[in-house]
Amino acid sequence: MMGATKGLCILNAGTQQEDPLFVQTSQLSRLRDISLSKCAVCGAGEKGRIAEACPNIREVDLSQNLLSSWDEVTQIAGELALLEALNLSENKLQFPSDSLSLTGTFSTLKVLVLNQTGITWAEVLWCAPEWPVLQELYLASNGISISERPTDVLQTVKLLDLSSNPNINENQLFLIAYLPRLEQLILSNIGLSSLHFPDAEIGGKTSMFPALQYLVVNDNQISQWAFINELDKLQSLHALSCIRNPLTEGSKEAQNTRQLIIAKIAQLKSLNKCQIFPEERRGAELDYQKAFGNEWKKAGGHQDPDRNRPNEEFLAAHPRFQLLCDKYGTPEDGELKVQQPFMLKNQLLTLKIKYPSQLDQQVLEKRLPDSMTVQKVKGLFSRLLKVPVSDILLSYESLKMPGREIELQNDLKPLQFYSMENGDCLLVRW
Repeated sequence: MMGATKGLCILNAGTQQEDPLFVQTSQLSRLRDISLSKCAVCGAGEKGRIAEACPNIREVDLSQNLLSSWDEVTQIAGELALLEALNLSENKLQFPSDSLSLTGTFSTLKVLVLNQTGITWAEVLWCAPEWPVLQELYLASNGISISERPTDVLQTVKLLDLSSNPNINENQLFLIAYLPRLEQLILSNIGLSSLHFPDAEIGGKTSMFPALQYLVVNDNQISQWAFINELDKLQSLHALSCIRNPLTEGSKEAQNTRQLIIAKIAQLKSLNKCQIFPEERRGAELDYQKAFGNEWKKAGGHQDPDRNRPNEEFLAAHPRFQLLCDKYGTPEDGELKVQQPFMLKNQLLTLKIKYPSQLDQQVLEKRLPDSMTVQKVKGLFSRLLKVPVSDILLSYESLKMPGREIELQNDLKPLQFYSMENGDCLLVRW
């Protein structure tokens, strides 16, 4: 039966007999990707037959099959000259116990998925020389411990998934910290609780993970803001996902936690897959100053630069506070909040109201709750002006930033979200 097939040796799941149907179709030569997940693939079949039947295959899914060794995988891949992506998840593979001789079999491979294959870190490094252009490597749920630094291997990897490997700790991560092209690192569900970059001082940048742009630390044990402070030391970090951690799940005010993270990580542009707009960042940073301004003063902070000497404990807990003072100016006593950070109280704002397109309209003064949403403010002016709510556009000018107009773009956000204060000017257009 083996000689009758033109491709992989596939067992029929019901009869456990070899099934030649896969290779009897004339359309295989035009395929570019193929999924044989759960097909009981157990070998490569007659040499040369796969290459004859499937010359253009670039992506292959062999997950949840009966492959038992890396040699079998090498045989199959050797028939696919254009192979770029290979999924071997949930095959209990026997990997080489020593370095391999280079065969060029995986010379075009860019994506390799080895989740739940039982591979060790040492075996990854032994096989890695065979993957000279690999860009994405998935190693989830293998019980991996990172035992040594990759030297002259994995240097092209841009994405590394180490999720659900609970043996990995902070010190082990430093062994992969100098992969030069690593842009995405997925560390979900590894039990991570702390992180510290010893080469960077407070407010400085670490030389570790120089290219890292996207970090995923979902489902861990992160409970301290010191962890978030450390992430600001990553020089290229633009996106972070950190849901389902004690730090983020324990708060009743999810929006408050989001604003704190934004204020603490300067270069962040996306948090938990939600884009951070400039207006949101500005509001988060100004509120951060107000929320911790009293603590800053008690620690030795002062509006007078010559007398501004916050202690080391405050600087360690709030490493960006002084940078925010340089950006926006030091908070005045009247702005400092006594309540807990970002608690939205039903306080009244006294605002000037202008109608820029109606020059004959007098400037008014109104008191609005700072918890009032943009949508409700639009509804109020819709009734006052007798115009459809959909036609109304709102923006405001801050006393602190004269000449700059800030749009109120999100109808669901309260006025306090935009850090509006007494005396600011609300601009109403329609």
